[in-house]
Amino acid sequence: MSIEDQFLNKSRFTKLIESAVTDLKISYMDAILHVCEKNNIEPEDVSKFISPIIKGKVEAEAMNLNFLPKLSSFDSAFFE
Repeated sequence: MSIEDQFLNKSRFTKLIESAVTDLKISYMDAILHVCEKNNIEPEDVSKFISPIIKGKVEAEAMNLNFLPKLSSFDSAFFE
């Protein structure tokens, strides 16, 4: 194991999440929790490791599950 593999960074965390999603066929939210549990990391501590791409995918999942309000392109045009 190389020294880079011993430390968690945004790139490595993203690879772990993507791997869990494809290998285990689970959602991104579940993958984040799975990786945290597997590596003994508190979910509250990983926010700094979540890339914008993963964040966008989690937000899309949350909108599809009605955890977050869905924004139409019409609504978002007023807030930009």
